[in-house]
Amino acid sequence: MLEWLWPWVFAVAPLPWLIHRFSKGESLQPSALRAPFAARWRGLSGASRSIRSGRGYWWLLWLTWMMLIVASARPQWIGEPIELPNTGRDLMLGLDLSGSMQIEDMQVGNRLVPRITAVKAIAADFTERRQGDRVGLILFGTRAYLQAPLTFDLSTVTRFIDEAQLGFAGEDTAIGDALGLAIKRLRERPASSRIFILLTDGQDTASTVDPMEAAALAAQLDVKIYTIGISRNLGRTTNGRSEVDEAMLNAVAEATGGRYFRATSPAELEAVYALLDELEPVEQEASTFRPKRALSWIPLLAALTLASLLALLRSRWLSRLGAWPRYGRAG
Repeated sequence: MLEWLWPWVFAVAPLPWLIHRFSKGESLQPSALRAPFAARWRGLSGASRSIRSGRGYWWLLWLTWMMLIVASARPQWIGEPIELPNTGRDLMLGLDLSGSMQIEDMQVGNRLVPRITAVKAIAADFTERRQGDRVGLILFGTRAYLQAPLTFDLSTVTRFIDEAQLGFAGEDTAIGDALGLAIKRLRERPASSRIFILLTDGQDTASTVDPMEAAALAAQLDVKIYTIGISRNLGRTTNGRSEVDEAMLNAVAEATGGRYFRATSPAELEAVYALLDELEPVEQEASTFRPKRALSWIPLLAALTLASLLALLRSRWLSRLGAWPRYGRAG
């Protein structure tokens, strides 16, 4: 089925005709000099035939305009309804993009890689296995923002995870804000399927929302939170304090009926995601999805082709007009 996103654009289709109609035939070009024997020159050069053929030129110009109008109306093809799974979970992932995620302390083979590299690889694989689940993505640093809403389009969420870059959200860590944003996006979903998985390697340093207050609200709204602390320094202290606030992450998880996991290596992180795979799917309302395919490129390509043809015809027409014979003064 063909659908137009902006059908009101067709209202401007007669605009060129209206301008021509109410301009009273006044030329926008300066007056040309009057030359004797102009009719004879046009007859000798064949210009009259060019002028008559100019009608086809104007038709092509009008057709080009209409193709641009059609493209601007944003046509799209709506496919047949596709039945979506009615069992699954609503999983929102929260990935820490703070500056400390660039630390190279994750052992992969015989070399150390940045924390974000290991996290992205394993999180992307985890997302790809979520067939039947709706998955969303929140990225956070100094600020938290929604990168992907809950969707069955797992390939897009996986691509967003792969393309995530450190520094996009700032250098600090806003765990409480990430929790608040996840709660906001999950509260409209069925109560038994609201799950948020938060992964961080630091402490809350930039939130406007206290993490424990966010956890209390999550518990009221039946949002279950699983927290993951990632660092090779888990359990160690730097300047009298732990690099990862495990006490807070554990308290947030327990308050909502979730669980806190420690991951000091990619292998442990993968094991954590394997455990999350075992979460029981829940029944949800059956829904349908109708694929959409944008078609604007077709009339846009046609307009480009017509414009190229018009440029070619105009250059040939002008070259013929410029081929008039020149009459010099008799010597």
